[in-house]
This record gives sequence, C-alpha cells and structure tokens, in this order.
Amino acid sequence: MKKTLFLFALLGSVLLGSPATARNHSQKAAEKVRTISVDYNQVKGDFNHMFRECVGAGRANEGLRADWQQQLAVAHKDCGFQYIRMHGLLTDDMGVYKMDRNGKPEYNFQYIDALYDYILSIGMKPFVELGFMPNALASGDKTIFWWRGNVTPPRDYDQWADLIRHLVQHFTQRYGADEVKTWYFEVWNEPNLSGFWAGTQQEYFKLYKYTVEAIKGIDKEYRVGGPATAGAAWVPEMINFCEKNHVPIDFISTHTYGVKQGFLDEYGTTGTVLNKDKWAVSGNVIHSRKQISESSMPNLELHYTEWSASYTPHDPIHDSYHEAAYILEKLKQVGNAANSMSYWTFTDIFEEAGPRFTPFHGGFGLMNYQGIKKPAFFAYSYLNKMGKTELQDADSASWACKDADGDMQLLFWDFTYTLPDSVNNQAYYIRNLPSKPKGKVNVELSGVPAGKYQLEVYRIGYDINDPYTTYYQLGKPNQLSRQEVAFIKKKNSGAPVAEDLIQVDTSGKFSKEFPLRENDVYLVKLVKL
Repeated sequence: MKKTLFLFALLGSVLLGSPATARNHSQKAAEKVRTISVDYNQVKGDFNHMFRECVGAGRANEGLRADWQQQLAVAHKDCGFQYIRMHGLLTDDMGVYKMDRNGKPEYNFQYIDALYDYILSIGMKPFVELGFMPNALASGDKTIFWWRGNVTPPRDYDQWADLIRHLVQHFTQRYGADEVKTWYFEVWNEPNLSGFWAGTQQEYFKLYKYTVEAIKGIDKEYRVGGPATAGAAWVPEMINFCEKNHVPIDFISTHTYGVKQGFLDEYGTTGTVLNKDKWAVSGNVIHSRKQISESSMPNLELHYTEWSASYTPHDPIHDSYHEAAYILEKLKQVGNAANSMSYWTFTDIFEEAGPRFTPFHGGFGLMNYQGIKKPAFFAYSYLNKMGKTELQDADSASWACKDADGDMQLLFWDFTYTLPDSVNNQAYYIRNLPSKPKGKVNVELSGVPAGKYQLEVYRIGYDINDPYTTYYQLGKPNQLSRQEVAFIKKKNSGAPVAEDLIQVDTSGKFSKEFPLRENDVYLVKLVKL
C-alpha cells in the first residue's frame, strides 16, 4: 500500500509539478534577463501614428453631455486622438429628420452642429458614420440597443439620398469644403450582422451606392467608404461591387475584437474568452491589407474603425491592467498594415445596454464615468509621448524613438496570457490578480549625445496606474464618493514612478536594468537638459 501511494505521489509530481519545481520555475523567471539594445543614430523612419488617428464613442447624443465632452478633451490632449467615430448620428434622438403633414421631409441639424462644433473646437475631426435610420424614413421597426437605433433599410432610397445630400451640403456651408475634405464618411455600421442591418448584403451595397453618389454629388473629393463590417468581413465583396458597378470608394473600413466567440452583445450579458491565438486582432488587420493589395484597388486606405480586446460592454478585461500590454502588443504586430486603428471607446459614458450601475463594470472606455483613467488610457498616453523619429529596435515588444532636440524614449512591455482554461473573462478579470515576476529588462542605449539628461520612468502594471485594483481594495463599492474618486485618481495619476538626473559621457552609452512582471508596461524617457 505504501509503495502504491509512493508511486501515485511520484506520478503526481511528474504530471503536475512539485512545489519545489514550481518554485524553481518562478525563480528562473525572476532571473531571466531580456536585453533591449538601441543605437540613437540608427533611424528606422517616421514613427507611425496610426494608433491615434481615430477613437470611438458610443452614440452621437451622448456627445451632447458635458462630462463626455470634458473627457474627450482630456483624451485628445493626453493621447493625441485626431478623429472620433460614433453611432447614431441620424437616429431620432438627434432630431435630424421628420415628415410634415403633407409628407414632405424636414431636416434639422442643430444637435449635430452642437456636437461637431465642439469636436472641431478642441482640434479633432469627425469620422462620420452615417446611421442609423430615422424612423420616418425606415422600412420597418426593428431596432437595436437601449436607445433604439432603427436598423432597417430606407423605405425610399431616393429620400435617403436626399437626406444625405442635405446633410453634406449643410456641412459644406457650415465648415467649408476644404475642412470637409479632411473628414471621412463611412456608410452604416456592421451590416453583416442582422442586429445592425435588417437587409441583405445586396441591399447594403445599394445603400452604399445611393450614399456615395449623394456625397460625391456635393464634392468629388469628399472621402467615402465602408463596409464597416464586424469580423473583417466583406472586404473583397465590397471592392468587387464598386469595381463592377463603377461606384466610387476611397477607403475600406472594418472591425475586429480579440475574443473567440460572437460579434455582438447588445445588452452586455454574454460571457467571453480572450483568444489565445498570438495573432488575434492583428492577423485580421494584416489579412485585410493583403485582400486590398491583391484587389483591383490596391491603394485603398484601410481603417479599422473599431477594435479592442472584447466586443462586449461588460468585459472586465477593459478595466484590467492586462489591457494596456494587450493594446501595445496588438498595435506593434499590426505595424503599417492599417491607416488607423480606432480603439472602441474613449469613455464608459456609453449606453448601448442602458446606463451602467457601477463605476467599474467592464465598459469599453479608456476612462470610466468619473473620468478615472484606466491602464488602457495610460498605454495610449505613453504612445503619444513617443518622439517623431523611430529608431531601429530588434525587440518585438518595444518601440524606441527620438526627437530633433535630443530627447529619447523607449516604450517596452510584457504581454502574458494568464486566463485559465474553462474560465471566462467575466469571472477572471474581476479578481485581484497580482502579477508574477518575468525577470529583468536590461536597457542598453548607445550613440546618445553627451550631456545632462532628466531620466523619467513611467509604469503600468498590477497596482501601478491600475485603478481597478485600487477599487477592489476599497471593497468594490457600487457608488463612489467624491473622496474615493479623488483617492483613486491620486493613487493612479500617471506620474513618473522614478526620476533622476544623469550624465551621458562622450562614450554615448547609457544602461539601466528594470524589474519586469507579467503584463508590465514601461516608458523610459531621456529629456536633454
């Protein structure tokens, strides 16, 4: 019997690993050294800013709120976003369209004016998503979301074209053709999903044709595209339709998310699982670029007008420190394949499933209702701190840049997939998740101009610029007091975690070692004095 128990114990230690083995693995991870070597004089080219070209928001009517506008100004200032895209521009809560008693269309753009005036006033531009259907123009009563966006085709395509023509003419008169030429017009949202489009693919193509011809009738240089599909769908079909029917198209737009199942969670009730595939998200983008390059229109721009780790507004990975490293990993993998990667979304002020009842509920936003900046926000703000010139860097999880004034920046991270098998995001990322050590990163810089520098070190990770963990430590209250909001913001302010004055001698060399844990993110800046 003792011999049998011994054999079982031995077998268990082989299959599962003994505590001593686990400790050895942990010790080896802690001792591992990753070296990042960068030469100040080895230039790769201009740093690609596709990550900040556009950002998403829920719906147009939310953009009339003061807190939404305040958060957008912060996101633009800190993260550098240039365009903003949102649903519901033509939905009835924007008061755009109705019929008078004689059946004649009436147009009203006052709410849109208030929204777009604000967006332009802070230095951003609209990425105009044309949807959903005004009820007075709709062919049916099928809607989506708490705010009931009508997703049916127009009952009269000519009247739809008239609405688009009046809207774009209004934009031209109000803002000038030169300004509107810098915008993008995207036709509808995710028409390959029945939840978003009650028609067929051919009916969507018909909608696109009427729309683009109405817009180009105002000015041929206005930029129009689609199909704005979920899951990177319909790209060859869209191009083939436009070529065959001599329909203009200026760009392809589509969407991708990093979870394994589904495309739509209307009311935030779906369980999701982060995809283990290394090329989730980025693989779709690269494939879309390949589809375009092999088509009859190989030079079309490619805009991913929605992307994130998850498509549901109830996924706690959005709030987690894991999301920061995930964002950087995917953007690095995408490289130059896309002209823009629009993160969905900049704020939790987002009501597809109705108003949310807790301050951290897995919302899409870079900031929560109270304007608390999540780790994802800091990832984008770090990217925005990078210099204009990218340097050669063989490390696959970092970027190195410099500015003309001699400043230098290095952004590096670890992305580790930690989700256990048979556990979904909603059960895992709500936990307190201390990160395990991954060793050290040895940064070796050469060719640095001699002189004095201010060294600034910024960091994201478990309990560092990690407001959800602070919220967890407070007991996850359903409502936050003003004092609690102030405490969370102060503890996760994004300030440097270390600063020092250093001297680089004539050898031009600088080196420093940094401890690394799972899903840590570092930004190291050398500011020339």
